[in-house]
Amino acid sequence: MSSLGKGLAAASVGALLESRGLKVTLQKLDPYINVDPGTMNPLQHGEVYVTDDGAETDLDLGHYQRFTHSNLSQKNNFTSGRIYNSVISKEREGKYLGKTVQVIPHITDEIKERVIAVADDNDVVIVEIGGTVGDIESLPFLEAVRQLRTDLGKENTLFVHLTYVPYLAAAGELKSKPTQHSVKELLQIGIQPDILLCRTERPLPQDIKDKIALFCNVQKEAVITAIDVSTIYEVPIYLHQERLDQIIIDYLKMWTKKPDVSNWVDIAERFKNPKSTVTIGVVGKYVSLQDSYKSLHEALDHGGLANDSKVQIKYVDSEDIESQGVESLLDDVHGILVPGGFGKRGFEGKIEAVRFAREQKVPFFGICLGMQMAVVEFARNVCGIKDAHSIEFSDDIVSPVINLMEHQRDISDMGGTMRLGAYPCIIGKNTLAQAAYKKNEISERHRHRYEVNNSYRQTLSNNGLTFSGLSPDEELVEMVELDNHPWFVGCQFHPEFKSTPLEPHPLFRDFVKVAMEYKSSLSA
Repeated sequence: MSSLGKGLAAASVGALLESRGLKVTLQKLDPYINVDPGTMNPLQHGEVYVTDDGAETDLDLGHYQRFTHSNLSQKNNFTSGRIYNSVISKEREGKYLGKTVQVIPHITDEIKERVIAVADDNDVVIVEIGGTVGDIESLPFLEAVRQLRTDLGKENTLFVHLTYVPYLAAAGELKSKPTQHSVKELLQIGIQPDILLCRTERPLPQDIKDKIALFCNVQKEAVITAIDVSTIYEVPIYLHQERLDQIIIDYLKMWTKKPDVSNWVDIAERFKNPKSTVTIGVVGKYVSLQDSYKSLHEALDHGGLANDSKVQIKYVDSEDIESQGVESLLDDVHGILVPGGFGKRGFEGKIEAVRFAREQKVPFFGICLGMQMAVVEFARNVCGIKDAHSIEFSDDIVSPVINLMEHQRDISDMGGTMRLGAYPCIIGKNTLAQAAYKKNEISERHRHRYEVNNSYRQTLSNNGLTFSGLSPDEELVEMVELDNHPWFVGCQFHPEFKSTPLEPHPLFRDFVKVAMEYKSSLSA
């Protein structure tokens, strides 16, 4: 079922196999008809994760990136919509030679081709199938992987099924029936799972494991307790203690070096035993579903790890700021972050959050739309351009300090047409950006249509806004900051997509560090 942890389980398996010296890649198969999640509301699907080559993907690819060193791209995530779109296009081109196009073999063959395509020079391909076993929409994916076992041989394929073992408090029992029925559904499709990952809030006693093994036709040692943990970075550790990686290696008859999970143990220990705490206010419009900001949440945690601090995130709905006032909602935070987003709703609340951070000298970090809001606020309240606005929200803006990018003006389709993926950025000398990155040129991932209007750059600069990052041709503003402020930085790109627990992103590292200093100054 949704939110059971398939993405984290897949990512953790990848981490464990990497700890044994294997090269892995991961792939997510999503059963929905959208070609990609790019046009979906984050409240429906969570965040849209972006790869270097500009793929708008499922948020689980963020887990893969944070847990492994796999180089993810367009081919690491595809949907039913993309599969059907490809097959229909081939049919229109006459590539099926007049044959009747069917789910089997044409749709399933297309799926299999895309799974095989990510193999390259990897030792193991970990394929995660979204959705719920038994749902009609995921059946073609399950049928395709069933066929892959026949195509590739049992020694080259392994079925791992994540299932739920609930604890009924009233009865004081762990119940195995949901797992038994889930496996029964899989067997009807023709798939016998080799390993069961049993998601549970309590350790599975051996008698429960034995019962599940008996009724689900798996080896006893292949029934794995996937227990709830205090931090997601403990998942690889607990699965390793259950010998999951060894069981996988044994099933696939592979030889590896001795596993080393010491880095994950270190991360988990530091996460659970911080030396201090700091509160960051995240002002957005999708705060009712925290998965909308999944990579952002994790990147803040990574920034805390880099500073031996626990980051407590306070999510604030920007519409609440509009109705309740900014001071009542943000006077207890030590840093303010305004993330990306789309649409007019909550716009003025974000502007107020930026003003509060600037005037009260609270450390501020604006990302994508957050940077654009910082520019609008500065134009209105410092430069005196009272009608400053973004043209995203109206075509008849008098002072569009944020304008539509030139190459976006003739685009009519919404899906996959933004400025997407990795682009270079030249960092200005003696800036907060240079202090963070410690280099003069960087590459970061983008997802936007709007940019700072170059017609206003001189006015903004004359009043104290520093353009600390520019595109190589100096036509696009990539980063802004203020000099007379402890730490006020905005970036047009999404640095959260490149942050990992082993390598925290430098902007999040420095943001959390300055927030900690701000907290200390309040009690001085």
